[in-house]
Amino acid sequence: MGRLFKNSWALFLGYGILIIAHGLQGNLLGVRAVIENFNIIATGALMSGYFIGYFIGANAVPNLVGKVGHIRVFAAFASMASLSILIHAVIVNPYIWILGRFLTGFSIIGIFIVVESWLNDRANNRTRGKVLSIYMIITFVGLGIGMLLLNFNDPKNYEPFILVSLLLSIALIPILLTKRKPPTFKKISAIKITELYKISPLATVSMFCTGFIHPAIFTMGSVYGALMNFSVFEISLYLFLITVSGALFQWPIGYLSDRFDRRIIIISTSIMGAIFTIFCFFSVTESPDFINLSSDWKTIIHHISNHRLIFYIFISLYAGMSLPLFSLNLAYVNDFLPKEKFVSAGAGMQIIFGISAMTAPFICSFFMKNLGTNGFFIFLFIFQSIIGLFGIYRMTIRSTETIPLSENTFTPLPKNITPVGLQLDPETGIDLSTSDNEKK
Repeated sequence: MGRLFKNSWALFLGYGILIIAHGLQGNLLGVRAVIENFNIIATGALMSGYFIGYFIGANAVPNLVGKVGHIRVFAAFASMASLSILIHAVIVNPYIWILGRFLTGFSIIGIFIVVESWLNDRANNRTRGKVLSIYMIITFVGLGIGMLLLNFNDPKNYEPFILVSLLLSIALIPILLTKRKPPTFKKISAIKITELYKISPLATVSMFCTGFIHPAIFTMGSVYGALMNFSVFEISLYLFLITVSGALFQWPIGYLSDRFDRRIIIISTSIMGAIFTIFCFFSVTESPDFINLSSDWKTIIHHISNHRLIFYIFISLYAGMSLPLFSLNLAYVNDFLPKEKFVSAGAGMQIIFGISAMTAPFICSFFMKNLGTNGFFIFLFIFQSIIGLFGIYRMTIRSTETIPLSENTFTPLPKNITPVGLQLDPETGIDLSTSDNEKK
């Protein structure tokens, strides 16, 4: 482990600083959009802009890396990400902010691809699991710190935007000063969506729905808090709890999924997640406009909604049930594939995730506009329920006696990992112990 840190500390440090800025940026914009009285639909559109850029970049960056190299791509995109956040501070306009978010998404995915391919080059069959574990820990800790940095300064001011830009610029330094030569990049092909659906309809549909759920949580969550008149500290706290809870629940849920029918775990967590969205809904509202409740129930709900701690508990439990879905979906589809196809299947699954992620915040904003702010939880409830119900349906179609092709196990993964990063999974079977640079 010590040697691993010695060889890769610059990459880990640079990535850690980057992910802190990433955790702060999206939530900062959500709160500021509410302060600026942006239309909720416009706010959803600008949040979707990030995922559109992310999706396009995921397909364009690998070719670019192959042509000009890791260092140039990293420097260019880190600079672009640093500048794009300043656009929001200089020009307060929803249309300009959509462009800024697009540039941020395009830049961030480029940075992630470079960092992950560099880490892959430094990993071998003995250390790949350790590298992935460190990568995941840095991701969740960095996101959590970034969310708490919402308290750095009033979102109405320009200083928080400057802080994000500074962090992104500082992240450049350790990575660009690394001694080791960059690896030779190999583009990863993806299995077609139709083929993935034939392999596992449940994993495919679940990943598509997860693409609506996770982006909504991490982009519209801050908007929801601001519209509900949460203080900046309260918003940062419950977003921090979401991140921590999502990380902590990965291991016990993954443990259970390796020992029982993985479909049952997917169904159970989805249904439990749907139930917790209902609890969250009623823990922060007094009288839903579209539900006729008796005076006794309104009194009970009013009493509960006066205790913010209850909401924190419910939202944390919801995140614990919902956030492991990404890794569960990947693990389940891999159950029916040989190891050499794990990474290409993961790339295909992320395309599915990206298709829905591009529109998730925008669609969620329609729910919040037409059903009230708590339409946020109605949106989440719908897609959580679809996964659970479709899973129950699939269990009546595919026999429980079906034997998977691989002895695959659950691997916890951060939601922002790219297909390149999936190679860090020890089960991919990719031998990176002798990279091209080492052979030279």
